[in-house]
Amino acid sequence: MGRKGLKNNALGLFSSVVIGIASTAPAYSLAATLGLIVTAVGLQAPIVTMLSFLPMLLIAYAFRELNASNADCGTTFTWATRAFGPRTGWMGGWGIVVANVIVMASLAEIAGSYGFRLVGQDALAEDRLWTTVAGVVWIAVMTAVCYVGIEFSAAVQRWLLCLEVGMLVLFAVAALIRVYTDPPSGAMHVSASWFDPFEVSSVKGLTSGLLAGVFIYWGWDTAVSINEETVDSTRIPGRAAVLSTVLLLVLYALVATSAQAFAGVGSSGIGLGNPGDSDDVLSGLGEAVFGHETAGLVLTRLLILMVLTSALASTLTTILPLARTVFSMAVHKAVPARFARVHRRFLTPTWSTVAMGAVSVAFLVVLTSFSGNVLADSIDSVGLAITFQYGLTGFACVRYHRRVLRRSTKDLVFKGVLPGLGGLIMFCLFCYAAYVYAAPGYGATSVDLPLLGPTGGVTFVGLGALLLGLLLMPVVTRGHTVALKLQRSLLPRRLPRHTAVDTASRYLPADSGSGVGGDWYDVIPLSGTRVGLVVGDVPGHGLRAAATMGRLRTGVRVLARLDLAPDELLSRLGDLAEQAVHEREAGGAQGHPWSPAHASMGVSSPADASMGVTCLYAVYDPVSGECSLARAGESVLAVVEPRRGEAHFPRLPPGPPLGVAGVPYRSTEFRLPPGSLLALFTGGLLQATDGGDAGRAELSRVLAGNRDGRESLDEVCDRAVTTLLPGPVDVDATLLLVRTRLLDRSRFAQWELPPDPAAVATVRAAVGKQLGDWDLDELVFTTELVVSELVTNAIRYAGGPVRVRLIRDRTLICEVSDTGHTAPNLRHAATDDEGGRGLFIIAQMTHHWGTRYTPTGKTLWTEQDLPPPAGP
Repeated sequence: MGRKGLKNNALGLFSSVVIGIASTAPAYSLAATLGLIVTAVGLQAPIVTMLSFLPMLLIAYAFRELNASNADCGTTFTWATRAFGPRTGWMGGWGIVVANVIVMASLAEIAGSYGFRLVGQDALAEDRLWTTVAGVVWIAVMTAVCYVGIEFSAAVQRWLLCLEVGMLVLFAVAALIRVYTDPPSGAMHVSASWFDPFEVSSVKGLTSGLLAGVFIYWGWDTAVSINEETVDSTRIPGRAAVLSTVLLLVLYALVATSAQAFAGVGSSGIGLGNPGDSDDVLSGLGEAVFGHETAGLVLTRLLILMVLTSALASTLTTILPLARTVFSMAVHKAVPARFARVHRRFLTPTWSTVAMGAVSVAFLVVLTSFSGNVLADSIDSVGLAITFQYGLTGFACVRYHRRVLRRSTKDLVFKGVLPGLGGLIMFCLFCYAAYVYAAPGYGATSVDLPLLGPTGGVTFVGLGALLLGLLLMPVVTRGHTVALKLQRSLLPRRLPRHTAVDTASRYLPADSGSGVGGDWYDVIPLSGTRVGLVVGDVPGHGLRAAATMGRLRTGVRVLARLDLAPDELLSRLGDLAEQAVHEREAGGAQGHPWSPAHASMGVSSPADASMGVTCLYAVYDPVSGECSLARAGESVLAVVEPRRGEAHFPRLPPGPPLGVAGVPYRSTEFRLPPGSLLALFTGGLLQATDGGDAGRAELSRVLAGNRDGRESLDEVCDRAVTTLLPGPVDVDATLLLVRTRLLDRSRFAQWELPPDPAAVATVRAAVGKQLGDWDLDELVFTTELVVSELVTNAIRYAGGPVRVRLIRDRTLICEVSDTGHTAPNLRHAATDDEGGRGLFIIAQMTHHWGTRYTPTGKTLWTEQDLPPPAGP
């Protein structure tokens, strides 16, 4: 069983190629399209048929490269989501759905018509009602085959394709033999001018021919849509896609050339330009090529059977990618989750297979009711959806691999140039076709639209179906958009500049439908020029995870400002996470329970979003160079010391994830030389590597490559992300890089005092002199008052040695440390109280003040704003 529940390793290269070729329905495509190409370009039909192969080959390379990077059965939907975002990805998936549903109408039409002709009921074959009924039956039968299993579908395809290709080759060879031995009226010898595209009389004709030619090649990407059920899913489907298009080129060039040589391009009789046969050229040619004798009649019937089986095979292989695209969209929460259900026995998508069969039936009935020529209109309109989907895939390949295009010439060509050129060609064809097809006289049907007036039915069906997806897009992508905006708003917009460290960060949200998760990072200024560093990861996705992340990030900032040690902070944060779980469970018990329906909206369960949170919290002191840290869960820290020049991963005391019971959190401390590089990251950063050890080794090489410090931290961040995550990501990834600094000795001063009241006057004088040396005379009076009050209290209530430290940073920081463990409280003294006003006065005269505990006691600190620099 595969990662989504589909049957794993069910198909090999041969079966994938068979399905890729069968999906194009070679016989049916030629029967329905060759006449249209001849009408558009005349004798140049063979070269136009071959030229249509070029953009398809370019897009096939895009499919191959994208599948190698991310083998997902959603193909264009998944890749465009990761390259451009959920909105564009939704339109890519919708383009696949539109193209496949529209082509099902023409497939069912041709299958119904040829089914009646096979049994000699030519009158019923011309009756729209009966062909529609037969088409509905065929769609139902092929949907059932797809439902039963991928291996059974592949076995059916092999037999059908062998018959189809054998008859096409036999027809082509027989036609060429007749041309040079017993030519019919209108036959022509093969000429080199047929292969000169410059002989086409108009650009409009060339474009129409190319669009029709694109249709006959379309469908090979089914080999990639079943990638998750294929052996070696990242390599075999891509090879099958490219190989399928090359084999189709040979087959189409042979049949188109032989058919044109035999029948000519005349507008009467068996000529390929006969408008009466433009939608089915092979049925009229069969009897003419094989003759009227017994063997010829048998072969003619086999030719009809060939077109029928071709349509049926393509119907079968059209349902496969259609169902799997919708299945993948459901897995990624772009459509309701019920479409992601898999049959327990057959391991095939259930809801998506049946639903897409039903939608195809409904579309066939609706199109038949208003279109004068179902086949011609559906072929032309599906060309719009095809060029849209393939063009988007080509552009997605370029953007998806943009970080590795300069890695080698091979990557540039096959991941950038060829897919980009294919996407550009498809985009131009789409725009031009949409304009031409909108003419009221184009096609068999026109529709009178409000404001626009009479519009060609081809544009109405093809472009209208795509625009319908554009209207649905805001509804289905709303959950991801809201979650991403919430996530972005809760993360720091920019990291604060700090004396202790230089910092840079990168956050990459998951690219799947509601993949936005709960990763966060922060740099928190603390007292005494220290800085708090934090990276955390909330499990789950969607709004719940993002909201939980915001709650925990706020909790970390509040607790950090209390100057708690890292282990104590994580303990308090774990209590907060556990409290959140209890509150939500209580909320569910009161009538707001979480249900699977919430998953379709991108909402994780409360337990998933609040339990199992990983977090790494570190505090760095630039005065001493000490770093103390603790972790919850499997968080990892990478350190590169300037002297060693190698990255290593310090062993940190284990701690349970937040909200999960376990051993108490423990802090560890180590000294960092100035210029040390720290990397705090979540597990998502290593998701594209072969295991955690390989990922850490790759990250070590990236970090060690900047041992001389020539690159900025932003450049190192970009290089790390490009190396470790060359493509879009399945889960959130966060990276916080920190380069440490030691505070210059001239920017701080400290004094060790005995517990003697006489020391107060001594330190007061020393503080005044130090401020004079720093040109801060304006702060002398306030600072001396603060020092006198705090030192006096320390000597009176704590005893033991006292340490005073002044730090000149962006503010003037005064710290008084003693051996006591009781924090003073700020109180409002009554009028007749003799004491209790010291801290109140300090609070009024300074900007901030607080207390933090140390292993030997406590430290009271204050901050004063520096006076503005004197003018010139």
